[in-house]
Amino acid sequence: MMNRREFLGCGASGVGAVALAQLLGSAGLLGQEAKADLNGGVHHRARAKRVIHLFMNGGASPMDTFDYKPELEKRHGQKFDPGAGVRVEAATSTPGAVLKSPYAWKQYGQCGRWVSSVFPHVAERVDDLAFVHSMQSKTNVHGPGVYLQNTGFVLPGFPCMGSWVSYALGRLSDNLPAFVVIPDSRGLPYNSKGSFGSGFLPAVHQATLLRPTAPEPLADLFPPKSPGITPEGEADGLALLNRLNREHLASRPEDSRLEGRIASYEMAARMQLSAPDALDLSKESEETRKLYGLDAKPTADFGTNCLTARRLLEGGVRFVQLWSGTAGATGNWDNHADISKELTFIAMAVDKPIAGLLTDLKRRGLLEDTLIVWTTEFGRMPFSQGTVGRDHNGGVFTSWLAGAGVKPGIAYGESDEWAWKAAKDPVMGYDLNATILHLLGIDHEKLTVRHNGADRRLTDVHGHVIRDLLA
Repeated sequence: MMNRREFLGCGASGVGAVALAQLLGSAGLLGQEAKADLNGGVHHRARAKRVIHLFMNGGASPMDTFDYKPELEKRHGQKFDPGAGVRVEAATSTPGAVLKSPYAWKQYGQCGRWVSSVFPHVAERVDDLAFVHSMQSKTNVHGPGVYLQNTGFVLPGFPCMGSWVSYALGRLSDNLPAFVVIPDSRGLPYNSKGSFGSGFLPAVHQATLLRPTAPEPLADLFPPKSPGITPEGEADGLALLNRLNREHLASRPEDSRLEGRIASYEMAARMQLSAPDALDLSKESEETRKLYGLDAKPTADFGTNCLTARRLLEGGVRFVQLWSGTAGATGNWDNHADISKELTFIAMAVDKPIAGLLTDLKRRGLLEDTLIVWTTEFGRMPFSQGTVGRDHNGGVFTSWLAGAGVKPGIAYGESDEWAWKAAKDPVMGYDLNATILHLLGIDHEKLTVRHNGADRRLTDVHGHVIRDLLA
């Protein structure tokens, strides 16, 4: 038996020990040597600590950007016939004649990589990039294709990669979220917010949506300006709301939505202090602002998004996804009508900002533990739609990676002579995502959640790490 004083003393010590353990654990200071050896990974040693995922919404044309095909120039205007009696079909049109690229091509860097004139600035960084020229998709429809690349499934309702990474690794900072999405300044992509949802994972792992070029980059982060709203009144109201929410949660512990909402309120309170600093680009030098293209109207918006992404990484955000292109038939990478006009417009908006991001990360030493991924949902056809447009093509497209753990200046896989189908070492989105997780120290086959009787994962039941891409 112990008296009341002894009981209170032991209780206070125990609570203090639990609190100390939590603080040390969140800071990674519990002395877990095995975990420390993994460099932040959960299944093996991580090469990357953070990711910037650049998604070109609409289906970026490989034969007009990074996959040079002289055969298209030779046979321009001829009937497209791959031989062997193969039936040729298009997604939304009647197959036209072979269509050459309207752009000039040159070799760049020590690696001698071919790049079209539509990407003159990224072309100067090819020695830092690892290209995958044999990407394939199961579908040539935008919505399912975007879902597949981001979630591993063609149907909605599954967690996206950023949510899986947040679930597996948690936050790097207490003051900023683990997963941030920056959409195109003109609007959301295909599938709207579904393309970066948390699915059946706890709601706390959903993306924080950020619009750096909007008057209010983070919606409802601060209370509206009103003489009736005071700091004291706001604090009292939030305290009451927190108490009611926690009482409600106590009777429904299985509902992750309320838990996620509570966590988002707590994060928002911390972000009221941290977010304004992360979003304040006035602290950047004029040279840096020009590097990202903030001094020119065509590149200012995406450049602002890229520069903000770099600042978010420095602040402790683990996964930042930037989107180029909105939903719809125009204003994105879905170039059905006129490749020369439509692709030039959208590529010009991102070329200098992406090259500036690569340059800036490298000179700051951030590229050593940051992974950059550039991808899209599918490619385009080697024959014309109408006169000078291209239709959807799930047969082959190009992605590239750069940064932590990636072998620079190489190309993996090949498309056929037309850039119609993958010809060597075909790669699915499952393989690309498995490789990204691997570089983060995650085994894609072990990162699972039991859902509706199945052990679900980002790569479904497929995928392998593309070892040839690893440094």
